[in-house]
Amino acid sequence: MSAAARIGILTVSDRASLGVYEDLGGPAIRAWLSRALVSPWQAVARVVPDERALIEKTLIELADTEECSLVVTTGGTGPAPRDVTPEATEAVCGKMLPGFGELMRAASLKVVPTAVLSRQTAGIRGRCLIVNLPGKPSAIDDCLNAVFPATPYCIDLIEGARLETDAGFCKAFRPAHAQKQTA
Repeated sequence: MSAAARIGILTVSDRASLGVYEDLGGPAIRAWLSRALVSPWQAVARVVPDERALIEKTLIELADTEECSLVVTTGGTGPAPRDVTPEATEAVCGKMLPGFGELMRAASLKVVPTAVLSRQTAGIRGRCLIVNLPGKPSAIDDCLNAVFPATPYCIDLIEGARLETDAGFCKAFRPAHAQKQTA
């Protein structure tokens, strides 16, 4: 039996970090992952304000210290002055994966025309894939539904923990040579 994959869930919100309102984004990510993943995993959750230096520090901690193979963020991807999650992500990643943001915006544009304002992105830090999602729970579902089929194989390629999905909920794509590996 392989060890549980560690997945960081980072909510970026001034108000949620202060307790002004309940964090809905982090629990929405956890619920989606609970439905999608059949392999063992452990959530490592954090809530921080919209402060770039703190977001960067937390992303580094989740990737390097907590050894998360995947970090999914929610919030801070819009055009407002304090929305700095994509900048923090780019600052800590060695490689960016612009296709993730492109696909998430395309999926969200089918639902709402203001999706064009969202600046979601994704990148790699060591053996960790970091994916930025918007803050609205329904948008979180739309975006994860769009990009997660490619996510497990991306994590395989960077030598992170292997993630297996429930094909009835979210069928992950892996090329034939990477299909079923046993731990």
